[in-house]
Amino acid sequence: MFDRLAEIEQKYMDLADQVNDPDIIANQSQWRKLMKEYSDMTPIVEVYREYEKVKASIAEELELLEDKLDDDFRELVKEELAENKERLEELQKEITILLIPKDPNDEKNVIVEIRGGAGGDEAALFAADLFRMYTRYAERRKWKIEVMNASESDLGGYKEISFMITGQGAYSRLKYESGVHRVQRIPATESGGRIHTSTVTVAVLPEAEEVDVHIDMNDVRVDVFRASGNGGQCVNTTDSAVRMTHIPTGIVVSCQNEKSQLKNKELALKVLYARVYERERQAHDAAISADRRSQVGTGDRSERIRTYNFPQGRVTDHRVGLTLHRIDAILDGDLDEIMDTLITTDQMEKLKAENPDA
Repeated sequence: MFDRLAEIEQKYMDLADQVNDPDIIANQSQWRKLMKEYSDMTPIVEVYREYEKVKASIAEELELLEDKLDDDFRELVKEELAENKERLEELQKEITILLIPKDPNDEKNVIVEIRGGAGGDEAALFAADLFRMYTRYAERRKWKIEVMNASESDLGGYKEISFMITGQGAYSRLKYESGVHRVQRIPATESGGRIHTSTVTVAVLPEAEEVDVHIDMNDVRVDVFRASGNGGQCVNTTDSAVRMTHIPTGIVVSCQNEKSQLKNKELALKVLYARVYERERQAHDAAISADRRSQVGTGDRSERIRTYNFPQGRVTDHRVGLTLHRIDAILDGDLDEIMDTLITTDQMEKLKAENPDA
């Protein structure tokens, strides 16, 4: 694995020349492609260069220790040698993780779909809690949120809601949220004070473009209808809502949150592309090997991935066995510890898959 690093560094330097070439800059599509490759390689090369620098320091320190040194200086060299050896091990781990093949979707925006499951009105209320949680998390990371479609329940929750999150690396962090989220609490509608268990499903789809998946618009039926629910002036009085049906797959997408039929069509098409792309991607992954999916990266919505227990104030992610006793902070968007643990575990699983004998 480490033999490749010198080649990567040379390619990186070649790319640096290319992205500064006026002829290539004039061709914006080619320049953007090269800049993306250059940016992806930058962290690997930076860590590799530090790795080589630390290796050289260790060699110098070992050579020094072979000479006759006074006791104080010898102890100083030994301390520096120990520190550098420790740093070298850390850099080796960093490089190993950086060389894991990246998910090509990691830098994409995401479409998140939240649906109330078992539990009726209580599930719809918790769907609203999860929507707020992801909204607050997006705000913390300076990401933008755009609601695409929402169906409200009578008590103010959401039977379902779909929204787009736009921001660098959105999919790389949010992709682990796909699955069944379980809540245990006393519902607002419960007069006897009994704890109920309800579920909400979350689907996280990478935003797909026409280059990712081809959809023949002749295979798409578009229906327009009058929007329902809370939407403000004009939303309920014009045929602005749009329903798209992809006939080959049977996928149906509705969008009614915008006053403009054109805007709703645009948003619905984004969701349709994402769902068709996700369907094709899952079929491709399954065809390669069902058992190589990582324990935190399956995105299987039938799995119960997390439990939010209000009486005990705890949140448990069942995939990694992580329990945190700060449910209020997590529902306020403090998700980094959970997501960092999921990412690290996923990386370790991928390392095992790449090097089963290691």
